Amino acid sequence: MIKVKTFTNELKAMHTMKELNDLDAQVNEFLQQNTVKKIISVSDACTSGSGDTIGIIRVLAYETA
Repeated sequence: MIKVKTFTNELKAMHTMKELNDLDAQVNEFLQQNTVKKIISVSDACTSGSGDTIGIIRVLAYETA
């Protein structure tokens, strides 16, 4: 069965690399704790406010066993 999972993270100035690493860790933890047979797609999109990037949304499409 194909499923979609969305992850979000707020981005703060001067902390972006740590926050992206935290987002990667969230996704990796999800993959380890669930029965993911195959990753179909991973996509990132930024959110903005007042002209600044303030967050990131990562969408994971995957197939379960």
